[in-house]
Amino acid sequence: MSRIGKKPVVIPSGVEVRLEGRTVHVKGPKGELSFTHHERMELKIEDGKVNVIRSTELQKDRELHGVTRTLISNMIEGVTNGFEKKLEIIGVGYRAMIQGSKLVLSLGFSHPVNYDIPNGIQMSMDEEKKNILTIKGIDKQLLGQITAEIRSFRSPEPYKGKGIRYVGEYVLHKDCKSAAKEAA
Repeated sequence: MSRIGKKPVVIPSGVEVRLEGRTVHVKGPKGELSFTHHERMELKIEDGKVNVIRSTELQKDRELHGVTRTLISNMIEGVTNGFEKKLEIIGVGYRAMIQGSKLVLSLGFSHPVNYDIPNGIQMSMDEEKKNILTIKGIDKQLLGQITAEIRSFRSPEPYKGKGIRYVGEYVLHKDCKSAAKEAA
């Protein structure tokens, strides 16, 4: 049995979880999220906990069991505390500015890169360190997708490390080409 899937998800005070058919609605102090679970999974809400139950021991059902439980847990965590990711912009002349509902990035291209900020996502630049972009939201999956898209505009290159990376991400640096040095 899935170790993650069999653990019940505790519903904290101030959070409301309800089922409508296969759709789970989670409402909390930071907002509301919904998720339609797979038809092979069964959800039961009892005693302030959400239990995910699977009907068979098939491989696909065992996989869905843990994933379904984790998605519901992330929804509850998102509407109570929210999620946050930070991106670091490294490079001479590389900048980010927030103008209304757009993120404008100067990344060494001949034109600025404009990114529309989706609803439910807040972005801010760090006041002390001007190169740190903080992205907050209640939907963990959407937050991860947005940070990956922004990072893909100029992912860190291995020679000088310039580009956009997650704060704390290690980028393996390469030495410059040494074939010319050996021939001389």
